[in-house]
Amino acid sequence: MLKGILSKITALIALTTIISCGIYSFTGGDTGDAKTIQIDFFNNNADLIEPSLSQDFTINLQDFFITQTNLNLVKNGGDLQFEGEITRYTITPMTATADQTAAQNRLTIEFNVRFYNRTDETKNFEKRFSHFYDYDANEILQGTTLETAFEEIFERINQNIFNASVANW
Repeated sequence: MLKGILSKITALIALTTIISCGIYSFTGGDTGDAKTIQIDFFNNNADLIEPSLSQDFTINLQDFFITQTNLNLVKNGGDLQFEGEITRYTITPMTATADQTAAQNRLTIEFNVRFYNRTDETKNFEKRFSHFYDYDANEILQGTTLETAFEEIFERINQNIFNASVANW
């Protein structure tokens, strides 16, 4: 008898939890009535230009949203749309050695992002997102060092854009 009541209570709790999740995905995103997403090419308007940055970031952001939501990527007319530009790409010395030379450098990238939600225009925004990557001053920022920097920066920026647009954080 008690076992039957406990199993019914457990089933009721599980069902309530599933229903309360509604249109939220397991990643925490709320895409509402949106079915499609459009992520336009992010032009590089920074003073210092890294040739592959625009394409790498745009593709990375597209892949992030495709894997984290059930939205279909479209070239135009998306229910959700992202556009913007790279506004800053800087390398600055961060720490010094005893002989006053740089021991560590910091790459900082900043993106200006405009988000349009055609299903709920109250969620539209324009915001700046930036993140950094520190690396040894003896390393040259190319090859695997640059790839690692981009991966870390993109991961943080993508998550912040996701949180601001569909996670409602």
